[in-house]
Amino acid sequence: MTKEDLRIVFMGTPEFAVETLKALVENAYNVVAVVTQPDKPVGRHQTEMQPSAVKQYALEHGLPVLQPEKMKDPAFVDELRSYNANLQVVVAFRMLPEVVWAMPEYGTFNVHAALLPQYRGAAPINWAVINGETQTGVTTFFLDHDIDTGRIIMQLPFDIPDDADVEYVYDGLMHLGADICLQTLERIVAADGHPESTPQDNVKCSARPEDACKARMVNGQCKTAPKIFKETCEINWQQPAKRVYDFVRGLSPYPGAWTTLVAPDGRETVLKIFRTTKTDCKADGVGAISADRKHLYVSTADCLLQIDELQLAGKKRMDAVAFLNGMKDIENYFVR
Repeated sequence: MTKEDLRIVFMGTPEFAVETLKALVENAYNVVAVVTQPDKPVGRHQTEMQPSAVKQYALEHGLPVLQPEKMKDPAFVDELRSYNANLQVVVAFRMLPEVVWAMPEYGTFNVHAALLPQYRGAAPINWAVINGETQTGVTTFFLDHDIDTGRIIMQLPFDIPDDADVEYVYDGLMHLGADICLQTLERIVAADGHPESTPQDNVKCSARPEDACKARMVNGQCKTAPKIFKETCEINWQQPAKRVYDFVRGLSPYPGAWTTLVAPDGRETVLKIFRTTKTDCKADGVGAISADRKHLYVSTADCLLQIDELQLAGKKRMDAVAFLNGMKDIENYFVR
């Protein structure tokens, strides 16, 4: 088999998926169609329709675009089948029904932003940083009936520096995801459409030695990556400073960790926190605020956490100095 024998349908929606689609196009793979989410209403009155990042790229390069409301819609399934694809590539897309993922001769593989079976779910990048991991990666695997459980084709690791936020990891995995996709396609071509793959039951929950793997498990199970909601992002100050530090960078810059700032008179304001610095200073009273002319601190369960960048509800994101210049008696406030 040669790469020209492949007829690929690409499925994805956000910017993260564009890098992989771009790699396919620039490396002369035959992408016969692109499937992405329907346009979404945006703007103050929700009257403008915004196409996905993948759709914009596809249209710019003359690729047919399909935007089904429902993946089981018979009309969509028939249209998808009409492209006679023998392989489907999925990056950052919705769950597919069997009638879709089982359609191509060589199957459907997904590029997942974690080292499966660790961090199955919708938000693997956020949760890896929130949990203080020092390494994550990308995985390609064949889709099957359950989410993120199919046979693994290959994996590539990615180191997470202690000061990295989600934006850094997202960008790194976005490019690494494109690389692993191309390498996976090379394996598929070399194996005439049927590359070696490994059941996830036979794979440790990380690329590390078994003792390190166990340290990263919860109750004997690999960590998961469920979808993140507003309530997920609320800071729990009753934790050690390191946990809060990781939580903040795991949600920065989006969607942003938040807390409730309580004024001396009881007024409450939502406060988002985007960047912090760990300190060795012992804390006195969880949620208590202290400050000097250039630094802002909040007490956690063990140490003071320095707050470097933040945003009051209705205001712009700012550094701690700008925040302190606009706040009087900040030490009489607290967070909860």
